[in-house]
Amino acid sequence: MAVGPEHAPGWMRAAVRDGGAEVVDVADAEAILWADPDDPAGLAAVLAEHGPHLRWVQLPWAGIEPYVEVLDHDRTWTCGKGVYAEPVAELALTLTLAGLRGIPEYLRSAPWSERGQVGTNLRGADVVVIGAGGITESFARLLAPFDAHLTVVRRRPDPFPGAQRTIGLGQLDDVLPTADAVVLALALTPSTVGLIDARRLALLPAHAWLVNVARGAHVVTDDLVDALRLGRLGGAALDVTDPEPLPADHPLWTLPNCVLTPHVGNTPAMARPLLSARITANVRRWLDGDELIGLVDVDAGY
Repeated sequence: MAVGPEHAPGWMRAAVRDGGAEVVDVADAEAILWADPDDPAGLAAVLAEHGPHLRWVQLPWAGIEPYVEVLDHDRTWTCGKGVYAEPVAELALTLTLAGLRGIPEYLRSAPWSERGQVGTNLRGADVVVIGAGGITESFARLLAPFDAHLTVVRRRPDPFPGAQRTIGLGQLDDVLPTADAVVLALALTPSTVGLIDARRLALLPAHAWLVNVARGAHVVTDDLVDALRLGRLGGAALDVTDPEPLPADHPLWTLPNCVLTPHVGNTPAMARPLLSARITANVRRWLDGDELIGLVDVDAGY
């Protein structure tokens, strides 16, 4: 198996070897682990030169938007889909709890909140999660002790484990008016860009919180700023933004009902052991002829 580009970290090469494969020059490889999360041109050049004998490409992260144009049906593609579900779901729960319980307001108030006691229980709350991947699986398990009512919104309304209700994306508008919290945990595709806009924000109750641990472009940022400024939304907790990173003078920094974390749902320190284990497992599966983990749906783009 080849590992590229040349500056790929040594621990990735070690993960390949731990799986029982040999790290070789790309000219001699039948599979490649591409370590750069944002260099589609580099990968395209490698595939153009060595494409015929590279039958499997492993991408490092769950989000593969930069590589959509490189995908093809000539080989097997895998990514980090599901690898980082646990840490990202943990942050999603943290942000949901912080928002509903009024933590941002309390932190900004001195000595105590001028509004007095604020907040809404997560216990028994109506929580809507958009997306049905590994993050939602982990989030549903973490949410279970709170006895919240979980609605999962996905492309097809096949029942989702741990959810009291599963609906198709076309029914999203029906569940927003009763949501206490909406968590975005879906892949970014052309059809999900701007999914949460002014119209959908207006459907939410005034106390609801929007939590985004997916991609910033799912939300129309200017519409969100307007809703937060006018008090039409309880608040927003964002680990991702559009644009990203936010300019220093962006209004989201100063809004009291907005919590921003710098895309740390999964940090490099968290990612290394998780991705290493995935690479090793997939290399073993490849050698054994078993189905790989984290297969990319080339047509869907994730």
